[in-house]
Amino acid sequence: MATVSNPVHSPNSASWSFAEDYIAPSPDVAEARDEATVHTITPISTGVAATLKMLTRAVDAKAVVEVGTLMGASGLTFLEGMAKDGILTSIDVEADNQIPARTLFNRGGFQSSRFRLIAGSPIEIMPKLRDGAYDIVFINGDKLEYVEYVASALRLLRHGGLLIVNDVLWNNHVADPEDESDEAIIIREALEAVTSSESYTQAMLPVGNGLLVAVKD
Repeated sequence: MATVSNPVHSPNSASWSFAEDYIAPSPDVAEARDEATVHTITPISTGVAATLKMLTRAVDAKAVVEVGTLMGASGLTFLEGMAKDGILTSIDVEADNQIPARTLFNRGGFQSSRFRLIAGSPIEIMPKLRDGAYDIVFINGDKLEYVEYVASALRLLRHGGLLIVNDVLWNNHVADPEDESDEAIIIREALEAVTSSESYTQAMLPVGNGLLVAVKD
């Protein structure tokens, strides 16, 4: 596995803060982030939201799978970035996380035909999705299942599609080789699976809590 080093700037540095807040999220995404915070769920950061929207536009994504609806902030970001005929498939083990997401999606002007909200275990649902049919797979669910999510993503992505994995630094626990917490170990294994695969060209971006972006070759 490639060595995971600490980011150049600590999360408290002025430069990191400036980069994170450089592009403000839309009012709808900001509301979804607030909704998640109220429910003690950590939403995607503003820097991650900006990056996701940019990447969605860059690959002209029309089909996106996300693991972890989490009140809808990332889903709204993908819907805003996709073409008008783009469809989001969002999976969350907690159905309660998807109720406010549906409301926020509709309030943002996105009809129900533009998204599928699937409540259930991603490990069970992802194998049922169609091979090679997706432009982006975004992983932001249970950290202890990241290895399984990454394995499923390879089959789901088209060639040239993007695997995007959130929280890959996990508060710098992953970068600390002496940290043997369950989440750190599993995320390292997921990163190693991507790095050792000949199917991806990848980079790790220092936004949010670390964002891995890999293009399926």
